[in-house]
Amino acid sequence: MNELTIEAFSPFSYGKGLPVSKRIPGAVPVYGSNGIIGYHNESFTTGPTVIIGRKGTVGAVHFSPVPCWPIDTTFFTAFEGLDQARFVYYVLRNAGLDQMNSDSAVPGLNRNAAHARKLSLPTQDSWLPITDALGSLDNKIDQNLQTAQALKRLAQAIYRAWFVDFEPVKAKSAGATSFPSMPQEVFDALPRRFMESEVGNIPESWGVTEIGELVTVKGGGTPSTKNPAYWDGGDNCWATPRDLSRLSNPVLLDTERYITDAGVDRISSGLLPVGTVLMSSRAPVGYVAIARVPTAINQGFIALVCDGPLPPSFVLNWVYCSMDAIKARASGTTFPEISKRNFAPLPVVKPTGDLIDVYRQTVEPLFDLLTASVEECLRLASVRDYILPRLLSGQVGVKMTDGSI
Repeated sequence: MNELTIEAFSPFSYGKGLPVSKRIPGAVPVYGSNGIIGYHNESFTTGPTVIIGRKGTVGAVHFSPVPCWPIDTTFFTAFEGLDQARFVYYVLRNAGLDQMNSDSAVPGLNRNAAHARKLSLPTQDSWLPITDALGSLDNKIDQNLQTAQALKRLAQAIYRAWFVDFEPVKAKSAGATSFPSMPQEVFDALPRRFMESEVGNIPESWGVTEIGELVTVKGGGTPSTKNPAYWDGGDNCWATPRDLSRLSNPVLLDTERYITDAGVDRISSGLLPVGTVLMSSRAPVGYVAIARVPTAINQGFIALVCDGPLPPSFVLNWVYCSMDAIKARASGTTFPEISKRNFAPLPVVKPTGDLIDVYRQTVEPLFDLLTASVEECLRLASVRDYILPRLLSGQVGVKMTDGSI
C-alpha cells in the first residue's frame, strides 16, 4: 500500500458558474453537488471528470465519463484517460469527504483540508482490475437508469398525447379508424368533436373538474426533533423535499430519516399509502415522485392520495404538465410556496372512465418496470459500496492482468 495526500494524488480545481438563464440546451451534462442538474451545448472540462460537492451535498462524489460542465459549487479534476479518472473517482468516494464539513455558518468542503486528506492506495498494477470490477457494477446501474428514464418519457408521452394534445380524438375527427396502442373498442367510443371549456377545447363528453375533487390533498409535519420518542429506533419512512431532490427517477423507495409510530401519530396525514404522489410545495416548488413505500412527510409537501378514479401515473403526469400553473399559484416573501388551499382548485381534464382504465392498464406496468430498475440500482450500489473499501485496502483480492490475485 502507498500513502499520500489527495493533493499529491489528484489536486482539485474549481468549476465555473453557469446560471440556468445562460444554459443553451444540448447534450453536455451540467453537474452540481447532487449530480446532474441540467444540460448545456458546450463543456468546461476536456475529458472524463470527477466532481466533488463543495456546498449543498458536501463531499458527494460524482463521475462523468464524458466532458461536462461542473458549476462553481463543486470541485473537479479532469483526466485524459477514462480508466484513470474512474479509479480516482472510486478512491475519492472512499476518502470520507462527506464527513469533512467546514463547520462554518454555511456548510462546505474546505479545499485545503481536503487536499491534506491522506489516502492509502494499493499498488498501481491493481488499479485497472479494481476499476474493472467496480465499473461493471456502475455500468449496469447506468443502463438501468437509462431504461428507467426511457420508461418515464414513454409514460409522459402517452399522457400528453391522450389527455393534453388529444391526438386520438383529433385522429378520429380526421377520419382515422384506429390509434396506435389504443384498444379498438375504446377508440370507437371516443367522441369525434370538441367542445369549449374553462381550459380550452376538450373532447365532447369529457369534463373539467378540480384536482381536489379527484384525489385527497394532504400536507405533513415535523414532530419535535427534541423528543427521542418520535425518532430513535423509528422504522417508518419520513420524507423531506431533500429526499426527492436526490432522485433521478420519480419513484421514492427510501428516505434519509425514519420516524417512530409515536412520531407518525403527531402528523395529521399519518403514514401515507403506497401510490401517493408527492410534490414539494416550497424551496423549491416542483420536486415530484410516487411513493413506492408507505411514508410520512414533513411540511414541505403537498401529497396527493390517489383514492379516486385517477391512478398515480395519471396524477404524476398531470402534475408535470400542470407545473407552470402550479407555480403561478405559489406565493411568499422569503421563497415561493403553494398551499393546499391554492392547489386543490387547479383544473384537470377528466376523460371517460373506460379511457382512464385503459391508460392505467397501459402505463402502470411501465412504472412497475421503472421501479424494478431503480430497485436493482440500489441493490447494485449497495454491493459496490460494500466491496469498494475492501478492494482498495487489499482485504478483497482482484485478479490481475497476469492472472494473479
